[in-house]
Amino acid sequence: MDLQELAGLVTARRAAAGRPIVVGISGYGGSGKSTLARELVEALPDAVRMRGDDFLDPVRVHERSADWDGVERDRLATEVLRPFREGVPGEFRRFDWDLGRFRDPEPVPRADVLVVDLIGLFHPETLPLLDLTVWCEVDLDTAVQRGMLRDRRAGHDHDRVWTDVWAANERDFESAFGPREVADVRFPTG
Repeated sequence: MDLQELAGLVTARRAAAGRPIVVGISGYGGSGKSTLARELVEALPDAVRMRGDDFLDPVRVHERSADWDGVERDRLATEVLRPFREGVPGEFRRFDWDLGRFRDPEPVPRADVLVVDLIGLFHPETLPLLDLTVWCEVDLDTAVQRGMLRDRRAGHDHDRVWTDVWAANERDFESAFGPREVADVRFPTG
């Protein structure tokens, strides 16, 4: 599958649903989720992106957990996914990583398609709110290497966190929830 085929699938899902839809893009950290989300939004006529990093707890996301506990799925579902799908007004707050705090509330965007890219997204708490699930298909070692390189380029040395925490969290989450297997689409990003 390529980007145009994926965009066509999203368009067909939107037409069949008869309401705004949510496309969830997940994969390992460093797998290309954000890049794919941006490209997909550009390829669709009325789509917006919700950055998954805005829904990470700044402390817990750096700790070991079997279910990516640092991903604030409940906040994402309550503040964004449900209001968006139901077409009702809502507000959410982004976590500002540069300032180290939440920003002021802002309205949930309105569009035909909301694209959310996030680690640990394909979880029983959020799966029912995703109309199409896309897994970024790349092996964990490659994703980790990409993520470490990206962070180094941005001036961050997270190598230990990548190898000791995040890669381990990915393996545990995969064992518990099988995100690759529950995805509607496996999109090659390797």
